Amino acid sequence: MIPTLFGITVITFTLIRLAPGDPTAPKVGEGGGGGLNRAEFSREVQEARRKLLELDKPIPVQYLIWCRKLATFNLGESYNQKRPVGDLIVEALANTLKLDIFAITLAYLIAVPLGIYSATHRFSVWDRISTVILFILYSLPTFWIASLAIVFLGGGGGFLDIFPIAWLGCNTPGRHPFGGASLDWLWHAFLPIACLTYPVLASLSRYSRAGMMEVVRQDFIRTARAKGLSENVVIFKHAARNGMIPILTLLATMLPLMISGSVIIESIFSINGMGKLMFDAVMQRDYPIVMAVSSLSAVMTLFGVLMSDFLYVLVDPRISFEKLQA
Repeated sequence: MIPTLFGITVITFTLIRLAPGDPTAPKVGEGGGGGLNRAEFSREVQEARRKLLELDKPIPVQYLIWCRKLATFNLGESYNQKRPVGDLIVEALANTLKLDIFAITLAYLIAVPLGIYSATHRFSVWDRISTVILFILYSLPTFWIASLAIVFLGGGGGFLDIFPIAWLGCNTPGRHPFGGASLDWLWHAFLPIACLTYPVLASLSRYSRAGMMEVVRQDFIRTARAKGLSENVVIFKHAARNGMIPILTLLATMLPLMISGSVIIESIFSINGMGKLMFDAVMQRDYPIVMAVSSLSAVMTLFGVLMSDFLYVLVDPRISFEKLQA
């Protein structure tokens, strides 16, 4: 994991530094982005700012400086917001995690039972109907569904006005009939959570179905049935544990998604999350934020792979046994 993380940070650091643009340019009216008139700042001021931000040094030296700060858990200061990067990430990460934890948990709770049922009732009417519906959901772009949700359920098009079209990040218990801070948050976050859930649900259910279909045809399942075990015991005790290995593999991709957030959904619903923070940082050449979010996503990806390896042994002890035999 350590060499991989080192390689990711080196590549990311080099690419972001070599990308067109200069974080000091907007301050002197160059490169766009709301800069002031060029006459208000001289070239000397820009060079002084580059020196202050240590951007005048060679890229390898800049990388070593960044590593030295990272070793002391110093993520630097945002070039544009003039605030510690750690504070910005904590604020954005809180909003992103709240949404993504709900969305991923809801997707797993629906997709896994749905996939198991479809695999055990292959080619039934329900299996065919669910397959068509899930493929349709998977093909629908999230920005289009989010726009339709705003138009038809958020009062944006003169239809139903049930849910807020912008998650404000604050509790307003008096603005809806249920009361309570938690219900108020769910009321604001319902549409973003729904838009984040359906594409994950569609893909997870297909993986769950494929994994179960492969397992139920194996010899040990036929042996379990020949012993007289009930169908529920055969499916949920013997087949499900082995069929869930592809689902556990997907955890390696789910964790970084929870950290990086969704640029589209967060932008449409005005959520100050990690996706929006990262997008704005890239557009503004805010190097400390880009490096911090990229490194955090890389760490979570590697941690997800490691966690999947541990979970493999829990659901299928034969994996650990084969390792010992080797």
